[in-house]
Amino acid sequence: MIPITVVDVADAEPLVMEVLRSGVIAQGPMVKRFEDAFAEVAGVRHAIAVNSGTTALVASIQVLDLKPGDEVVTSPFTFVATLNAILEAGATARFADISEDDFCVDPDAIAAAIGPRTKVLMPVHLYGQMADMSRIAPLAERNGLALVEDAAQAVGASFAGNKAGSYGLGCFSLYATKNITTAEGGVITTNDDELADRLRVLRNQGMRARYQYEVAGHNYRLTDLHAAVGIPQLEKLAAVTEQRQRNADALSKGLADVPGLRLPQVLADRTHVWHQYTVLVGPDAAVDRDELSAKLTEKGVGNGIYYPKVVFDYDCYRDHPGVIASDVPVTARVAQQALSLPVHPKLSESDIDKVVGTVREVLGA
Repeated sequence: MIPITVVDVADAEPLVMEVLRSGVIAQGPMVKRFEDAFAEVAGVRHAIAVNSGTTALVASIQVLDLKPGDEVVTSPFTFVATLNAILEAGATARFADISEDDFCVDPDAIAAAIGPRTKVLMPVHLYGQMADMSRIAPLAERNGLALVEDAAQAVGASFAGNKAGSYGLGCFSLYATKNITTAEGGVITTNDDELADRLRVLRNQGMRARYQYEVAGHNYRLTDLHAAVGIPQLEKLAAVTEQRQRNADALSKGLADVPGLRLPQVLADRTHVWHQYTVLVGPDAAVDRDELSAKLTEKGVGNGIYYPKVVFDYDCYRDHPGVIASDVPVTARVAQQALSLPVHPKLSESDIDKVVGTVREVLGA
């Protein structure tokens, strides 16, 4: 089986052993080292490490001091952590439809969703490509809204030379399958000195110094063990990204003429880091998305459906007072057609040939 993703953290062993020998295994100097390296990658002054990508989103909303009923406008095509974080922070989620071109929230739909209770815009940079920040960032500024980027899948991506996480508060996931992983973990990036300071206090039980409490805080800390796993990956992020880009190019060339298959695009002014290579299996394809997925699995090609439904289309959210559902036809269609193929850097040329050949075989191309 060619897996949809491969986790390789072998390079971390020397730093992990260094942490174990030091006896400092909770948050300590290795976390600071990781934060400094991450801030450089994101092109920002501050990177605040936390214990998950979800925590990064929650903490970012919390430091914006929203009141009950205040709304966050976000994408309905995302992992559920985006929605859960909004609800956990006590805000209300409102949704704007996506663009089929980049799978990210459509700026026109965001503009239409902004209302008197809107306080935050939260674009999701999906699959490794950023949303249209040339329109979303000015929209936030004109309306006096905070900007929180869900950049969980977009570490190293850029828009017109600006890195993901550099527009407002950037929230990254370091989960095991991400392009950079610490097994579990997250990072918040910002150029705002005051917000960075508040986030560091918030993540440490509200303490600025031991037993010096300033706010009702939380334990959002990352450990030095986790940071030690991530540092070597940050050092080779550029090379890993280039390999993902080469693999994506090879997939696109091999699948270019398959009937009914819409391939992912790299849009103008954007660099794509290819967390996922996601195609759309249209109604004129030989088989539908679910059958293609099943046949690929049967023939030894791993694949993933990210995501099978609109994020709020589950029983637990339908009557939730913090969820304002809306008509999102593009998202509904894409959720029925999207399928991700292996693009990770451990793929060999023969692996890519097998992925391409099997897709073509199943779709009769």
